[in-house]
Amino acid sequence: MSRQPLWLRCEKKEFERRSALTPTTSKKLIDAGFDIYVERDEQRIFDDAEYEAVGCTLVENNSWPKAPVEIPIIGLKELPESDEPLPHTHIQFAHCYKHQAGWSSVLARFHKGSGTLYDLEFLADANGRRVAAFGYHAGFAGAAAGALACAAQKSGKTLGLLEPYPNEDAMVNAVKQALGGSGKGLKALVIGALGRCGRGAVDLFRKIGLDDDDILKWDMAETAKGGPFQEILDVDVFVNCIYLSSPIPHFLTREQLREAGQHRRLSVVVDVSCDTTNPHNPLPIYNINTTFSHPTVPVDVGPGNPPLSVISIDHLPTLLPREASEQFSTDLLPSLLELPNRQTAPTWVNAEQLFRKKLAEAVEVEGL
Repeated sequence: MSRQPLWLRCEKKEFERRSALTPTTSKKLIDAGFDIYVERDEQRIFDDAEYEAVGCTLVENNSWPKAPVEIPIIGLKELPESDEPLPHTHIQFAHCYKHQAGWSSVLARFHKGSGTLYDLEFLADANGRRVAAFGYHAGFAGAAAGALACAAQKSGKTLGLLEPYPNEDAMVNAVKQALGGSGKGLKALVIGALGRCGRGAVDLFRKIGLDDDDILKWDMAETAKGGPFQEILDVDVFVNCIYLSSPIPHFLTREQLREAGQHRRLSVVVDVSCDTTNPHNPLPIYNINTTFSHPTVPVDVGPGNPPLSVISIDHLPTLLPREASEQFSTDLLPSLLELPNRQTAPTWVNAEQLFRKKLAEAVEVEGL
């Protein structure tokens, strides 16, 4: 039986240090009959030598376009914008199935090249549950960034460059230090608190010292009445962790903020969900994603009112790159082991069916 090849590409997104495959999971795949090709990448949290030590074949940085077309290419974040056809099978987060900005042009590249996309966001088990997600670490890191932004704002400053932490303890200690030793006294609201992302945010707030009564944990029951919600204005940090699958009433609006005037406690919104360009974004108070070099964007709240900033970084888990990668890759491993049987394995069959459906929509929109 022939061995299954798999090509780990480098990440081109600035500051992205995570990896879809770790040396640990690569070794397990090799032992199961895979040949793993790994692009050299100084940005990745795992050294090239760690992959080489477990039997991976190292290849040149960003050389995947020249890889044999039969080798699936795995990565995390979306590819740089281009109109070049994509003939390979790609396993990645493409951010194009929910009509995000430029979605149809992304899919058009697969049509032009006759390639296939397996979107990691939509790989699901027989029960429809995602097989792997970065949600917990996204929420944990998002809450940390929100607390740091709040601390900076209280000092009359703007949050500066965010850099990845070596581990969770280092992140927690850094946030506590920025807050003067503890987060006690801060009040936070997490919407989507029962999901992976929400649990991560709640855990961070607990670990930096917030009293449990000062962490409002909302989920579908609490938001069923429909927004906008006054309660969001009455906390220091609001973290949005929902998975948006259909239109919902806005959680917060510009008009609501202006009307609140001086009577608003809220100083930082962390939109972990980052549905920034989604037409149904429940937080229409900003319209750009932020970055690790510029983590916040100010909101127009009207003259004379206390400042409000939004964090909308769409790859927050890279603040804990090693832990987040290990967790995600371990969860993804059982599905990757089924890759040689992707024509019959339900997770892959369903993901390809969804791709074909979205591709047809894009072809119509693009007039191809």
